[in-house]
Amino acid sequence: MSDDAQAEAGTVEGQGPVEVSEDLARHLENKREDLFEKFELRDEFPPEVLEEAEARTEGVTAEIEDEIDERKDLRDLTTWTTDPIDAQDFDDALSIEERDDEYVLWVHIADVTHYVNPETAMWDEAVERGNTVYLPGYTVHMLPPVLAETVCSLVPNEDRLAHTVEMHLDKENLTYENIEIYKSVIESDERLTYAEAESRLEEPDADLHEENALVYDLAEQMHEQRKEDGSLVLNPARDRAHTIIEECMLKANKAVTHELMWNRGVSAMYRVHPQPSPDEWSEALREIQDLDGVSIPGSTWDDPRKAVNATLEDAPERQLDKIQWAVMKVMPRARYMNDPFGGHHALNFEIYGHFTSPIRRLSDLINHWIVYQNDVPENLVELCDRASDKQKDAEQCEREYKDFLQEVGLDPMAVNNRGIEVVDESEAEKTL
Repeated sequence: MSDDAQAEAGTVEGQGPVEVSEDLARHLENKREDLFEKFELRDEFPPEVLEEAEARTEGVTAEIEDEIDERKDLRDLTTWTTDPIDAQDFDDALSIEERDDEYVLWVHIADVTHYVNPETAMWDEAVERGNTVYLPGYTVHMLPPVLAETVCSLVPNEDRLAHTVEMHLDKENLTYENIEIYKSVIESDERLTYAEAESRLEEPDADLHEENALVYDLAEQMHEQRKEDGSLVLNPARDRAHTIIEECMLKANKAVTHELMWNRGVSAMYRVHPQPSPDEWSEALREIQDLDGVSIPGSTWDDPRKAVNATLEDAPERQLDKIQWAVMKVMPRARYMNDPFGGHHALNFEIYGHFTSPIRRLSDLINHWIVYQNDVPENLVELCDRASDKQKDAEQCEREYKDFLQEVGLDPMAVNNRGIEVVDESEAEKTL
């Protein structure tokens, strides 16, 4: 996500798209097609799925009006979104209040299952795709953009249907005093980019300054608490805007799966991350300790996650990637499973699952349906395996496409941040 901030910086400085020749553009297209075939990724949506999505975008204002009496009306609550500058859909929004003895944090998530349910072709297509695939400069969507970027997107100054997670947090220890999950109608006051959120934190007189300052204070406390509890933090230099979003989404995801497991006792799509063996952790720590200029604090060796956190904070910048890679090499893959037991090792959460990104992840879409209907799909184990496998395919596809971009002389980060513009051969040669 830190790439997003760089993308915004590049845009502010006036950097245009990466220019490529028509010939190279064809090479990139052919490579993508080869990868889509290799990993069985569907780039085009079937006509019936597009038609269904198009039909669900009609008469939305009247439909939301009809829904208001059945939902909690939160349109008067100060609410905003924070996303990358190039985001096309906004699927989560925040609201915050500080009270005498508690914080109240609302995380509003696009109510995708109002439009996409097991009776629809869009649902079946989402199961096929498993997730949105983000390649540098190219996106393969899980849901048709005609729906995801319109009625599902929490755009400012428009009434939108949401699934709200309302968390009352004790000021002393940030534990959940109360969790409520319900259908709502919201109206976002503003859409911020990450760079804009950073500037609002700097400007005391700016709109949403107080709200962003308050939620950052809470997010920073949650972040420090996670580290103290043994949660692995591989990117210690994350900026304030990203810290807000990451910590609030983690807190909401954890709240939902807490509700599903402890209060309802139902199967759902839980995120389970096994731990490396003691030998594997020892191997990673030895590799880190041998790096030039790096020293693992002696007091942290007993908990490898805390050891890595402490080391990353003091290590020379040139060694950060090597430390992260040493850890990633020994980490087993996280998987979706129908029960949470085993927990999430990297986060050090006893129970965890995904809820906050139903536009781009099948797991979140399924969990929205289970929370809403209390109805667990009969083929849940199959769906968990499907989501896990498609996520693995997406990551491998992204890795291979980035490698190919480097082979043909393109910087994947620049392509991701600035996009591509096809120019004729003579113009392309001038820029190389």
